[in-house]
Amino acid sequence: MIGSLAGTALALISGIGYGVSDFVGGLASRRVAALRVVLVSYPVALVLLTTISFVVGGHVTTPAIVWGGLCGLSQAFGVWWFYAALGAGPMSLVSPLTAILVAGVPIVAGVLLGERPSLLAYTGIGLALIAVVLVSREERGEDSTVQRFTAKVPWLTLGAGLAFGLNFVLIDQAPHDAGLWPLAFARLSATLMVVAIAVTSRNLAVPSGVPLRLAMAAGVLDTVANVAMLLALQASLLSLTSVLISLYPAGTVLLALAVLKERVTRWQAAGMVLAIGAVGLIAAG
Repeated sequence: MIGSLAGTALALISGIGYGVSDFVGGLASRRVAALRVVLVSYPVALVLLTTISFVVGGHVTTPAIVWGGLCGLSQAFGVWWFYAALGAGPMSLVSPLTAILVAGVPIVAGVLLGERPSLLAYTGIGLALIAVVLVSREERGEDSTVQRFTAKVPWLTLGAGLAFGLNFVLIDQAPHDAGLWPLAFARLSATLMVVAIAVTSRNLAVPSGVPLRLAMAAGVLDTVANVAMLLALQASLLSLTSVLISLYPAGTVLLALAVLKERVTRWQAAGMVLAIGAVGLIAAG
């Protein structure tokens, strides 16, 4: 019971970390291209995760390297395809569809791997899936440019959702005695992939000033979120941990409301209420 509660708490910390990191990274991306932000935040996270891994210790084995590396590649492709989908299609559809895949893929994988959450936990998972969709939903104003859901957008959305969802599944396969090293290898492979994309697109310029500071802060927050994610997966079920972490858009929405004075839609408000109920049910179950 204590382990499950610890897993729930760590999953929520991870979700908050991802939500705040996305908010900070989003602020930086309003000033410079998103790829330039990631070119800073990923290496920062790599340095921090490597340093922490040395301190914590652990056995660096082939499985730790392989599963960590595959996890990093899924993260990099997920970011790439997600930004491409947001740029080519309507955010109000792309964001919630991606979110449901991010939460759904690990749940299916967990069940296939033999996990059997309780009925109460399954009820919480159902509510959480609905909450993820609602808090990720955005409404366009009348003056906003409406982008069509063209043929390539569903494939980009599907790819991003599967890649992000597989991130949880892959890192969960890493051996526990490896400590935090799988996270370091994940960030290393993701960083190399992002740099390769930047070189290919000829967009290697590093931001400066405020965008640089925001990108570095996003890297620190990303590190906290990743460490909490791995510890949560080690303490609880993949199917439960992943869906709790997937509630991270709620943190982004709340910060947008408090800092940027953005208006929270009725759908997002309903989603956050459902999220609270879902967390309670999952923790109790």
